Amino acid sequence: MSLTPTRVPATGVRRLTTTLYGYAFLDDFVLLYPVYALLFADTGMSLWQISSLFALWSITAVVLEVPSGALADAVSRRLLLWIGPLFNAVGFALWVTVPAYWSFALGFVLWGVGGALCSGSLEALAYDELDRLGGADRYARVMGRVRAARLAATMASIGLAGPVFALGGYPLVGAGSVLACLLAAVAATRLPEHRERPETWGDGWGRTLRTGLAVVREDRSVRGALLLIPAVAAVWGALDEYTPLLIRDTGVAETTVPYLILLVWTLVTAASLLTGPAERLGTTGTAWLLAGSALALAVGAGLRTPAGIALVGLAFGGFQLAEVLADVRLQHRIDDSRRATLTSVAGLGTELVTVATFGAYALLGTRAAHSTVFAVLAVPYLVTALVLARGRRG
Repeated sequence: MSLTPTRVPATGVRRLTTTLYGYAFLDDFVLLYPVYALLFADTGMSLWQISSLFALWSITAVVLEVPSGALADAVSRRLLLWIGPLFNAVGFALWVTVPAYWSFALGFVLWGVGGALCSGSLEALAYDELDRLGGADRYARVMGRVRAARLAATMASIGLAGPVFALGGYPLVGAGSVLACLLAAVAATRLPEHRERPETWGDGWGRTLRTGLAVVREDRSVRGALLLIPAVAAVWGALDEYTPLLIRDTGVAETTVPYLILLVWTLVTAASLLTGPAERLGTTGTAWLLAGSALALAVGAGLRTPAGIALVGLAFGGFQLAEVLADVRLQHRIDDSRRATLTSVAGLGTELVTVATFGAYALLGTRAAHSTVFAVLAVPYLVTALVLARGRRG
């Protein structure tokens, strides 16, 4: 549904985008990110216990992803965006005040709940508010900068975690993480929301979910746009977890690994800022972007040198760019009353394919080097590029 006004108030757009960027930065500015695995190990957790915690986190996200999206279409999206960080804050506080397996598990469940509440809600609110202001065509540029803000926050937290930890250990790192979550919740309350009451408002998330999924079954263009998101986002998102192992195999010193990781994420962040101009690529251009990034990933991993890692960073940047473009494609094809639901369905698909990629990596990695596995997992992107190109010709 288009709510385009006759005039576009520039101050409204600035308020919306500034608040979105601040919220995204604070939401990912978590000093515990680079050290929470160390916290688990220092508490005496075995490798099996730590792995089970990660699995619990993923399972929580999978179970709640779609229902939370339907909830965001049935109630205020801004409400969920400020409640979500509060769940995260409670979980992080538990970790550092009562370090034990049960508190780590509960913290991951709370983190999963908080992430699920915000997943889909942010994209839906941003698109609808831009549309109301007559700026729906700016969505790609805005969401690219939102991704860049999140990546900048992650890099900043990696850089600051060490000094903060040296100053006050896990308690101070945890306190900083809780503070960032509380500030994110405050920022969310400043987000504008002028959403019209949908016809299903008050009917409950169950009906909203059923009607949203019906759109996927009935509309082929929506279904294709929805499937494209996990096809683009999942594999490189999983490979990111193994990038430190790939870097270490190049033979660099252990102390050099963080700097090369920072290089990779700097390139990904830079790519996020190009989403506005990249929207003009169209379907054929996106196919070429995926194909070129896949080749860069395979060649870069195969070189097993620092220069090759730079190519991997360029590939990740290309995939990040294509991921935002896939989200834009989906948002343009769905109406505001089902926006969060269908965005969360895409998120669920991404989670499931990511888990499958972890399994494939474990299977391939038992018999091959990390560089080989990276190259093999570039193939799905070539397939996706081919499907896009053929679909465009059709």
